[in-house]
Amino acid sequence: MTKTTGNQDRQPGAADHVKPLLIDIAAPLGAYYLCKDGLGTSTLTALALSSVVPAVRTVSGVVRERRINALAVLILAVNVVSLALSLVSGDPRLMLAKDGAVSSTVAVGILLSVALGRPMMSTVVKPFLVKNDPAREAAWARLASGAAAGSERFRRKERLFSLLWGGGLLLECAARVAGAYTLPVETMVWLGTVVVVVVLTAAFLVSGGLAAEPMERLITAEAEAAVAVTRPTEAEQNSSLAGSTHR
Repeated sequence: MTKTTGNQDRQPGAADHVKPLLIDIAAPLGAYYLCKDGLGTSTLTALALSSVVPAVRTVSGVVRERRINALAVLILAVNVVSLALSLVSGDPRLMLAKDGAVSSTVAVGILLSVALGRPMMSTVVKPFLVKNDPAREAAWARLASGAAAGSERFRRKERLFSLLWGGGLLLECAARVAGAYTLPVETMVWLGTVVVVVVLTAAFLVSGGLAAEPMERLITAEAEAAVAVTRPTEAEQNSSLAGSTHR
């Protein structure tokens, strides 16, 4: 008899998927104030150094998982290009606006992925819905491939999930770029974080209610239907039992 530890059996929960997002929001803000107020750097330098934090985390994530995440690579590429342009121009407002550029680029990427029939945000929501369960994983595959009864509705909700997030990120971009050029830099440093939190919370709630929850119900129904097909009926069990008693 083998014994397994709690860590081996532990399945990733919602907190495990949300934690990286919280790091990407909190770490740059903390790094900015540490550099600006603690180390006395210029505003431009503090903004540049705080931008390095999410970039390093993205690279380390790709190295650790040893696989390329299209969304992570897209964010990293836009961050690097925007950071370089900001440093060349020496404009702290451009440095703040670059965060909006990242959001808009990701949003366009998400919307294009929907148009191409491969919704990018499905890779984000899938772990929440399949819950590391092989039966639910198989149910997702059947629904996504069109092999299940509820496939059409599932894929419609799958596209809607990405569309809502793409639209939300475009709104975030517009708010952050407008704020970067109309509000004081010091104000926009913390207000930009507030905008991100508000938009992401709204996107999470709306996409959850309109798309993720219906998708979860369809996955549950499909997984249960698959079990019902493979489970012997009561008549088959009785027949098998009768046959064994007459041998």
